[in-house]
Amino acid sequence: MSLDHCDIFPLQTPDYLLSFQFSSWYPIFSSISIKSTVIRPLDQPFKEYLDSDGIFVPEGSENPPAESSISDQEDEDDNDDDAAVGRSFFFPDLDERIRQAIKEYGAIFPKLIFSSPKDAAWVLPPSSPLKCTSPSDVYILLKSSDFVSHDLSIDTIFEGCQYDPLNPPPYQLELVLRKWYPIDRSREFRCFVRDGCLIGITQRDTNFYDFMNEPKTQSKIVETLQRFWKDKIKSKWHGQQDYVFDVLMTRDLSRGHVLDFNPYAPRTDPLLFTYEELLSVSTRELSTPELRIIDSPLHPVASRNAPAHQHNMVPIEALALSSGRDINDFSDLWNKEIQRSMNDDA
Repeated sequence: MSLDHCDIFPLQTPDYLLSFQFSSWYPIFSSISIKSTVIRPLDQPFKEYLDSDGIFVPEGSENPPAESSISDQEDEDDNDDDAAVGRSFFFPDLDERIRQAIKEYGAIFPKLIFSSPKDAAWVLPPSSPLKCTSPSDVYILLKSSDFVSHDLSIDTIFEGCQYDPLNPPPYQLELVLRKWYPIDRSREFRCFVRDGCLIGITQRDTNFYDFMNEPKTQSKIVETLQRFWKDKIKSKWHGQQDYVFDVLMTRDLSRGHVLDFNPYAPRTDPLLFTYEELLSVSTRELSTPELRIIDSPLHPVASRNAPAHQHNMVPIEALALSSGRDINDFSDLWNKEIQRSMNDDA
């Protein structure tokens, strides 16, 4: 028997998807989540900056703010006209709010209403991925990410939903600043709830962890997450009873912290499951959710040595050269830079 979309997923409506925006669920679950600051609504110029070509940092967003004299500015204007596009973006109020969050939390990592720029973690030091200590760090992460572009268009936000284009659903772009922690990826799990029942749990990181193959450890993971869901989430969830939530477990695997909520929808990666498999699990009405882990270094989806999101990586020199330039200008300049480097090495 073939299955259609309606058998596997709940009805995708704008209201359903908006119930997963950060500002919708965070006030309810802030006591069991990571400390966060939500800035909304974002001004139109900031949206235009995120949606503009090139990767550059808005003027004044360095920490501390860059200082320049009048003569310095005049010299820049004479010698670097191409950078004018980058300098035209200036967000002093937003800079200040970001600095306030950094002062309060020590360091932050950003996300927009649904998406985080984890595919751009490579632009910051690898020893502390996504760790932002200045507004410029936040901006360069967001600008370097393909993921966050999803949140900039109402067409992608409500993809798969039917609505009147002349009367689109209400939607406000928001910037979320979360307290940065050095997270142990081996303790991150994604949990699937269907029709109000926790049916599946999968590790989020696709690396093999030997300790996770111990039966006692697996039992503890399932027991803790099932109790955590029943005690802390089930009765408080405010929307349709089909959702996905991400959890970071404590070192002793006895408690958890909610990282995010996601729609039970094709846009949410089922990781070690498929949604067809999750449907099969839900029909079996098991007393405990099914746990999926990477049980061997040879597992088909186990990570190898290649870095995650490597398709999105470009040399840092390319970031510097791209500031304020369109793709043709950048291509010409990049080719000249490569040729110059070859001549220097000759």
